[in-house]
Amino acid sequence: MSSPLADAFWAAPPIARTLTAATVVLSLNFWLLQVVNPYYSVFIPRLVFKLWTPQVWRLVTAFLITSEKLGIIMDPYFLFTYCKALEVDSPRFAQPGDFFVALVFNCSVILLLVSIVFGGGLVLAPLSLALAYLHVQDAPDAMMSFFFINMRRRYLPICMLAVTLVMVGPFGALQQAFGLVSAHLYDFLTRIWPSYGGGYNPIRTPQMVQRWFAKTSGPGNNRSYGTAFQARPSGSVGAQPQAGSSRSGGWTSGFTSGTWGSRGAGRRLGGD
Repeated sequence: MSSPLADAFWAAPPIARTLTAATVVLSLNFWLLQVVNPYYSVFIPRLVFKLWTPQVWRLVTAFLITSEKLGIIMDPYFLFTYCKALEVDSPRFAQPGDFFVALVFNCSVILLLVSIVFGGGLVLAPLSLALAYLHVQDAPDAMMSFFFINMRRRYLPICMLAVTLVMVGPFGALQQAFGLVSAHLYDFLTRIWPSYGGGYNPIRTPQMVQRWFAKTSGPGNNRSYGTAFQARPSGSVGAQPQAGSSRSGGWTSGFTSGTWGSRGAGRRLGGD
């Protein structure tokens, strides 16, 4: 028997729910339980890229650790909010897998900057800021509420940086600002440069990634003789052309050309 919490979890977008659930689990272990040594979750470039037994999981786990205390609750909330908004409602991520590619690009830029400047660390804060920046670009002049303050959405990234500066300090704000750099670079390459600079979008979703996130079939209808599935739209990934879809008419349409399609003057039965 399913619970309302489980139903709500599976109803959420796949990337948003997976990232949020993994963040909660790993953060609880990192700050409270420590069943696994927290040291193995931190991004340390020399351990990731070493020749023997590279610890490549650090490329992922470093994005899934919140800040301590209140951050264990607030960071997953903001992560889920912005992930869901981009994955479901953003027009720039209309095709399957687009949001996943954007996530990989921003994470790669953040890891590069953090490794150069700080030599590693935990990088969920820059990722959250990058997602927030991309989210507000869809409607920058719309009004929103941030900690009971009504403001235009375009000011959300600056407010998040200001809060980090006050609560964490300048080094934390600088690290979080790397998310602003990565998101602005992504926005420039995928929207500003193609739309206003006459260039092209170099960040495209591969067909393989589109197949990962494409729906395998339409909704099913249970019938007495089996289950009928709705076909994919003709423009979707993996859709197959239907036989005879280019023709119109019934079964007699095959006889509408040549001598079969013409009619004579006709004769009266029994006449000359």
